[in-house]
Amino acid sequence: MSEALIKSIQKDLYIGGDWHESSDRQRFDVRDPATEEVIATVASATADDATAAVTAAFDAGPEWAARPAVERADILRKSYDLMMARADDYATVISREEGKTLAEGLGEVNYAASFMRWYGEEAVRYSGKFGRAPAGNNNILVQHKPVGVSLLITPWNFPAAMATRKIAPALAAGCTTILKPASETPLTALMLASLYEEAGVPPGVVNVLPSRSSSVISDTIMSDIRTRKISFTGSTEVGKLLLAKAAETIINCSMELGGNAPFIVLDDADLDISAEAALVAKIRSAGESCIAANRFYVHSSVLDDFSRRLSDMMSRLKVGPGLDPGIDVGPLVNAETRDKVEELVDQAVKLGATIMTGGQRIGDTGFYYEPTVIVDIPAEAEILHTEIFGPVATIVAFDDDDEVIEMANNTIFGLAAYICGKDIGRALHIADRIDAGIMGINRGFVSDASAPFGGFKQSGIGREGSQDGLHEFFETKYIAVDW
Repeated sequence: MSEALIKSIQKDLYIGGDWHESSDRQRFDVRDPATEEVIATVASATADDATAAVTAAFDAGPEWAARPAVERADILRKSYDLMMARADDYATVISREEGKTLAEGLGEVNYAASFMRWYGEEAVRYSGKFGRAPAGNNNILVQHKPVGVSLLITPWNFPAAMATRKIAPALAAGCTTILKPASETPLTALMLASLYEEAGVPPGVVNVLPSRSSSVISDTIMSDIRTRKISFTGSTEVGKLLLAKAAETIINCSMELGGNAPFIVLDDADLDISAEAALVAKIRSAGESCIAANRFYVHSSVLDDFSRRLSDMMSRLKVGPGLDPGIDVGPLVNAETRDKVEELVDQAVKLGATIMTGGQRIGDTGFYYEPTVIVDIPAEAEILHTEIFGPVATIVAFDDDDEVIEMANNTIFGLAAYICGKDIGRALHIADRIDAGIMGINRGFVSDASAPFGGFKQSGIGREGSQDGLHEFFETKYIAVDW
């Protein structure tokens, strides 16, 4: 069934409402991380294709911006309805190209579609301001205008949700878009192109450019003065390069970058709730999430009990192909990701860390790694200072609140953090002192289309979701009015 579904997907470039081969006829393979088999071959965009996409988006801009907000809202609502009606198809494709379990794929589809519903509702509610200047010499009129042609670069770990989290507010604001999906997961993005066309999005408003030459595409589009916005989700290292490029033409930037989330278990925490929340925060999408819990700081008085509970839960997880029944954890997306996880664990063990469960790659085919818990980790181990992006929980003891706050903040990142404790006032006081843009208290799942998503420090600039995400695609215009 999944083979027929994948075969039905358009696999060329989507530019100006039409499907095109790349200008040099080059294509690249998409592999199933569960089997390493090629499941599709997709057109690889060139610099010429990127320029054509900018032209299509720029030409479509005035008409789309002039559309009544209620019409843009209706299209987004129809997009939501179409995606939910085909949730199983989207989840299946996500599982085949990214590795998620089918249940996780369905969860992502629900989350992805929720952005289209949310921004369809917000499109008709976002208004400007009007009032008399305090000095009384004129009236102040403030309008919000679409920023213009927007380059949207998305990662492979949530191929549907990261695309809709950018496209939906851009369309609601009246912007036109060029989506550059990750080369590991282009099929979901190409399905979305067809969905938006069916929902009534005019030609040129959404363009999709899969490509193996990511830097060529971004450099070409960002060098074009018609491009006025970039929204990027990915690593901090790549984000820095894009910010430097954006400085050349002063492009409006939104950056959702790396994370290294702490998960704090206080001495008064309910350990059943804590272990369940920890499992969700760690294992969702095999740990391949920018908000995945990486560093588990556990009060020394409950360290052994919590570590045993989490290890027992992790050891019982079933690992295998995401579409197989009863699977809890799918493969990692590629060999590079799996090898990095393996190297981080092996280095920590060499420095003296202890593995409580897991710690090995699985099999010779597919990019699998065991759900792993490690303790007694030396402070200098790299695994405590980098984004793991795998199913590995590192546990470190602490003795007082000031100590754990210092440890939690000892990173260049500041995206997400988690706290478990019965005293909510104490937990909130700790949360207030932690440098993170997203916090979870007594829960491991925190994402919501209606909530602002983004980080402090080198975890990014700007916010996605909520009204904040819509404002990222506006320019603010002030008009002094007298009569």
